[in-house]
This record gives sequence, structure tokens and C-alpha cells, in this order.
Amino acid sequence: MRDSISFQHLETPAELQQGFQVMRELRPHLYDEQGFVKQLTRQQEQSYRLLAAIMDGEVVGLAGYRLTENLLYGKFIYVDDLVITAQLRGSKVGGALLAEVRAQAIARGCNMFVLDTGLHMAHAQRFYFRQGLLARGMHFVEPLQTVDGIA
Repeated sequence: MRDSISFQHLETPAELQQGFQVMRELRPHLYDEQGFVKQLTRQQEQSYRLLAAIMDGEVVGLAGYRLTENLLYGKFIYVDDLVITAQLRGSKVGGALLAEVRAQAIARGCNMFVLDTGLHMAHAQRFYFRQGLLARGMHFVEPLQTVDGIA
């Protein structure tokens, strides 16, 4: 990993826009940059934060997360999105980005640090195990309507 990595929360519409192409690597169904910014602006109202890993002035990774609370975990941070550009996967940028979000959880007095990944994503699962996360359940989903062709 290069020494020039820094982390910055993307907050304004212009800053959020800087993360669009990187997020498309994780969420290829996103096609509308302005729609992406509007969606994240709505999510920000629900405690969503988008943390960028920046190298040489470019966004090379993103972690979207939110602070929330429930009866199962108490107060926790849930990671919605974690993506590193394809050319930097395996470079430890992902681990550094996840560690930065974990530090946010600790600083906010959270009891847990939670994320989901697909059952078909073996590489991601191995990465999360190496980062100290353990599988504790299964995530069940029922599509209720189709959004932009995705059920």
C-alpha cells in the first residue's frame, strides 16, 4: 500500500459525485450519476456516511456505512458498501478502509461492527475473515418490487 493514502468523508453533492465510478464497480446497476447523488443525499438523512480512500488525489475505494441501533446488537455500525478499484484489490487498501470505519464505530461507543456479503462471494468472505469478522447468521431477502429492472 502506498504511503499517500488518506481518508475523507464525501458529503456534498460534488464530493459524492467523485465516488460514482468507483461505486459502480460494486453496484454496476447504477447508471445515473445524478440519481446516485440524490440517493446518497437521502441516505445521509438516515445516518449514511460515505468514506473515501484517496491516493494521489483520486478516489480508489469507498466504504458506505451507517450508525444504527437495534435489540439484537445494541448500537452498531453497519457497512452497506465496501469497494476498492479493481487495480488496487489485494493492496491492503480495503483492510485500511475497513479499519478506518471500525475506528469510527469504536469512537462512537458501538457494541458491534456488522456487514453482509453474498453467499456467492468467496473472495469477499475470505477477506472479511482475515479482517477479524465472523459469520454469525444468514441474511434473508424478499423482493417486493422491481427497481430499475432489479428485483
